Amino acid sequence: MTDTLLPTQLTDLARRVIDENRAAGRRIAVAESCTGGLVAAALTEVPGSSDVLEASIVTYSNEAKAKLLRVSMDVLETFGAVSVAVAWSMARGAQEATGADVAVAITGIAGPGGGSEKKPVGTVVFGVAEKGVDPDDIHADKRQFDPGLGRGAIRLQAALCALELLLPPAAAEAEPA
Repeated sequence: MTDTLLPTQLTDLARRVIDENRAAGRRIAVAESCTGGLVAAALTEVPGSSDVLEASIVTYSNEAKAKLLRVSMDVLETFGAVSVAVAWSMARGAQEATGADVAVAITGIAGPGGGSEKKPVGTVVFGVAEKGVDPDDIHADKRQFDPGLGRGAIRLQAALCALELLLPPAAAEAEPA
């Protein structure tokens, strides 16, 4: 795509996500925190993305995560916003709220401040929730990006990871390691 402000690698992957989910007949949703809507922006750069993208919900504060995605305040207070429990709850909340076939959530610390010894800058957690999958079957993953990359690059890497998680299983398995 040439008519975009976003990096080509981001929009190219977004196009794959839209095309492959359209072919698979899947609707998708996104719950974003540290990426602030970057995943949704990339997806909506693709003409016809409304065939696939059900919704994107940006919940930056803990209160918004609780109110809009029904993340338990107990979970937020116990584990913190950047945790497997919260990422999974965000994904589950987005999937349930939208009825999408799959929802991916992103929560993290893009920096330059806000990190701690246990959760340094560059820590990003992803959650995936699928319609019809046992809610006790938790799909979440924590990644540590180099804090030296800077805020923008950490957010870009997190958005790319989220898009990869939105690829249909057959497409994701065909990816080279």
